[in-house]
Amino acid sequence: MHSMGTWWMWGGFFIFVLLVLAIDLFLVGGNRSHKVSSKEALSWFLTWVLCALIFNGLLWWYVSFTQGSAIAHQKALEFFTGYLIEQSLSIDNMFAFIMIFNYFHVPEEFQRRVLLYGILSAIVLRLVMILSGTWLVSQFQWVLYVFGVFLIFTGIKMLIPGKEENGLNNNAMLHLLRKHMRVTSQFHKERFFIHQNALWYATPLFLVLMLIEISDVIFALDSIPAIFAITNDPFIIFTSNIFAILGLRALYFLLSDMALRFHLLKYGVALVLIFIGIKMILAYWMHLSILLALGVVVAILTTTIILSTLIPAKGLR
Repeated sequence: MHSMGTWWMWGGFFIFVLLVLAIDLFLVGGNRSHKVSSKEALSWFLTWVLCALIFNGLLWWYVSFTQGSAIAHQKALEFFTGYLIEQSLSIDNMFAFIMIFNYFHVPEEFQRRVLLYGILSAIVLRLVMILSGTWLVSQFQWVLYVFGVFLIFTGIKMLIPGKEENGLNNNAMLHLLRKHMRVTSQFHKERFFIHQNALWYATPLFLVLMLIEISDVIFALDSIPAIFAITNDPFIIFTSNIFAILGLRALYFLLSDMALRFHLLKYGVALVLIFIGIKMILAYWMHLSILLALGVVVAILTTTIILSTLIPAKGLR
């Protein structure tokens, strides 16, 4: 499938991502445990949003110079819409993170490191899934209809209330890990493994990391098909995905204490999935512009945020 991304654009983007992750890990405290304050989380989130906007501006400038302003406007709008959709869908992943951390009673100062390692593996996972998805779409166009049906089904399932607080008690992956690994009963700072009595033991933090990874796989199954409703360009899909992922950790720390206040956001995400799924299925008969799709997504999320403030959750009454 044709992509606007040249070899040096792909290479430059990978270098950028590795550079900022190295700065985060080694220079600004990513390698030491500490509780992330709301101020720090907001600063990082705004930084990632600014980086995404700058990248989109540079993308528009380059395409405008090489292919004309019309194509530049199209590609820039595809990136921004894809980024917003991925960022909005990541909200559902954030609720999963909250459930996992609360289930294991993970101290707040340990959560940052777990999410950082989760991001590193998520980048590799996204690349593999996006390239596989673009190949499938290029070979079998009907796969888009399968994606659409899957998104509608997922959205409807999310609209049905469930008992999420007990969801990990019967988690198959968690039972499998505990059955085949020696796991300590308590945390050992930020370590995933410890060596004692001549044996290696996993710590509960390793179990948390594995569940975060599984959560991201499930999240990717929703988010990656969704962006195919906007564009089939692998470079646009990958870069918008990665910018959303890079901002996910900051978004988690920013909103984790306010998750109950925005309790209706999950239903907004479900409606976004249903809308995108319908758009994919009807694409052959009815073309919806990217700008219109962007407006619908923004309207749904804004409405659910406003309703969340007007209709408080039970725990806030």
